[in-house]
Amino acid sequence: MDAIISYIIEFLIKGEKKQSLRSFIGYTAVPSEFHKYRIVILPSSFFREDVYGTDQSLPILPLKEIHGIPLLFGTPDIEWNNGTLIVGADIIASSYFLLTRYEEIRKRNQRDKHGRFPGKESLPFKAGFIHRPIVDEYGGLLRQWLRDVGLPVPEPEQKINHAWLTHDVDAPFYCRTLRSVIREGVQKRNFKHAWKMYKASLTEDPFFTIPWLIEQDISLQEKWGKGRCEPIFFFKTGGKSHADKPHYNIQSKDIQSIFSLCSRAGTHIGLHSSYDAGKNPANIKRELEKLCRYVPNFSPYNRHHYLSCREPEDLDWLEKAGITDDFSMGYADIPGFRLGTCHPVRWINPINKRISNLTLHPLLIMECSLSDPAYMNLDHHAALTYCLGIINQVEKNNGELVLLWHNDRVSLHKSNPTPWQRNLYQTLIEELKTK
Repeated sequence: MDAIISYIIEFLIKGEKKQSLRSFIGYTAVPSEFHKYRIVILPSSFFREDVYGTDQSLPILPLKEIHGIPLLFGTPDIEWNNGTLIVGADIIASSYFLLTRYEEIRKRNQRDKHGRFPGKESLPFKAGFIHRPIVDEYGGLLRQWLRDVGLPVPEPEQKINHAWLTHDVDAPFYCRTLRSVIREGVQKRNFKHAWKMYKASLTEDPFFTIPWLIEQDISLQEKWGKGRCEPIFFFKTGGKSHADKPHYNIQSKDIQSIFSLCSRAGTHIGLHSSYDAGKNPANIKRELEKLCRYVPNFSPYNRHHYLSCREPEDLDWLEKAGITDDFSMGYADIPGFRLGTCHPVRWINPINKRISNLTLHPLLIMECSLSDPAYMNLDHHAALTYCLGIINQVEKNNGELVLLWHNDRVSLHKSNPTPWQRNLYQTLIEELKTK
């Protein structure tokens, strides 16, 4: 646990001096050790062997607060003891709880029809802080306490440190396969029109919006610089279930044309691990290997289809497969700060308490979470307001912004139930250019 505690403390402090400042902070309840530190954070019972992994380890609502920030464990009491600041707020356990998705291992029976833990069943939602990165707010508290004991710690600049503009290519085309011709012919009773769409050029397909998305993304990248803004397109290579439809062949001429387009634009190409792989994570390695064969310049990045990384420990399979970065950590039913942070964080396995080499990038906004009737069911105006609130929080905490817009959700075709998502995305890009 010592390595995890050190990592969390440094994660909270941030900045170039985080390692040296770590030595001034103790996490102990032993009074005889208090003099060794400038700040002592008193541990709650959370990590005790007889508590961890039991229902006693779950926070009790309503939560206490410290300086207006919800506190999962400990008390808001602060006092001085012979020059040492003694803090009752257990921001270490509180951060660990959120960063590891700990509550999901205690609530295995709470899953939606896709096997995912629902955001509206989560502590961040029920306690009313889903829209706030409170782990980053704990970091602000800790930096202030360091200043209170005479250690100069600057606050990070209030700006969006990084933007990942990500796109899941679930349905690259509307009517480019014989299967889709049959679908259109049977459903719309117009085989002639379907055949015409099938024979037309790729650029005429209504779901071929990737050039438009690239144009939007590159316009922000040119404003911010490549080091601060990076687009990613995630492609499927496997999955046989109904939820993985439409199945497409990454060896096809059309998909290869899209790969070339992404390559010329300098965007990342990552793995969109299938719905089936969410059920059986051992499939991830095979799907990644297939992507590697046909995309020489792929990035070892992943996002699960349907965000169906079902159990915290399933992330172990991503690491084994060679994935370095995952972008799945958002709730499907409500946008916000699933991990309590807007900063990339190394995955900590809550089962065996191991810090991995896999980096998690919290997904903050997915367009269908905003508009789908089964989720938030917002209109354009309400969705924009909600998004701007999330973006402001990221800016305030010098975090990274991860957006997800699907290529078919910005199509103007009549099959798209929310064509206004195209305008919403463009509006957000223009807003980000001012940051």
